[in-house]
Amino acid sequence: MKYIIPEYTTAEHIRELRKRLNMTQKEFAEFVGCSKPTVERWESSDKKITGPVVTLMEILKREKAWPKKLSIPEKKFRLRIYYMYRDEICTIIDVDESRRLVEIKNYTDNLQYRAFGINTEPSFEDYEEFLESRCFPRTRDKMKLELDKLGIPFYDPMMIIEKTEGRMADDDFWLKIEV
Repeated sequence: MKYIIPEYTTAEHIRELRKRLNMTQKEFAEFVGCSKPTVERWESSDKKITGPVVTLMEILKREKAWPKKLSIPEKKFRLRIYYMYRDEICTIIDVDESRRLVEIKNYTDNLQYRAFGINTEPSFEDYEEFLESRCFPRTRDKMKLELDKLGIPFYDPMMIIEKTEGRMADDDFWLKIEV
């Protein structure tokens, strides 16, 4: 199959696009997954630049909002939870437990992969329900034995998730906690 992707790009095109995206060389390097010296070399080159950056440049010319869509927001609250599917971030959940506040950012359009599905402004109660959904149920038969295996004195979804990463049987979703 053939594509309309150019065979190469130039220093001028890279510099123009980077500036249109309002990125420094360092930010652009982080976004495209290379070093700042590589971006410096590209932007000062008098040769044709080839490789995966050409395809990425073409995509970014057409989809200028991608860097913003993929950016990780500044952490607002003490607790941040990444809802993951394998090694892909699906939702970032920022939580202020003392003020009972929750803010999220979804990184997928697939509702089944979002922590809260169609709900883009979950309440603290929605968050608590979500945490419990990533644990075994409170009503589980012989729950005390499960808690003992985990070294947890009582049923607390966050303590269970800290031990299990919120992993469920036959499920590739999990939670990464950042405090």
